[in-house]
Amino acid sequence: MEDEHQSDPEWIPRQREISNCPCKSWKDYASCCMPYHYGRAKPETAEQLMRSRYSAYFFRLVDYLVETTHPDKRTPGLKKELESTIDAPKWSGLTILGVAKGTQEDKVGKVEFIAEYYVDGTLYELHERSRFKRYKGVWKYLDGRG
Repeated sequence: MEDEHQSDPEWIPRQREISNCPCKSWKDYASCCMPYHYGRAKPETAEQLMRSRYSAYFFRLVDYLVETTHPDKRTPGLKKELESTIDAPKWSGLTILGVAKGTQEDKVGKVEFIAEYYVDGTLYELHERSRFKRYKGVWKYLDGRG
């Protein structure tokens, strides 16, 4: 028997909204990273931005990744580079190891994390200490040199 939702093109987006957010916050996507991805809200902390960027990689939202990169680090070829590489990794898990600053009152912050992903069936880990900095009051990703 065919799944009743397969013929409904709106099912996938609705299903995504009620599913757990890929950032592993244990909230549903609609109340976690989705408002950031669709421009309905801005992350209030560096950790929220980091989680939303992970989810953007998961969902392959290149424009969001470019927009949330600090202008000082946003190279002219960033979008094309992301577009050419975004499909290779299959992101499978995120663990936040630590956060330094990055609150609503701060101007800078760091988030240390491990992101798991697969390429051609092989599991890899990205361990990064990301630096974040506000630009015109909005959190932006600076680099992974923290």
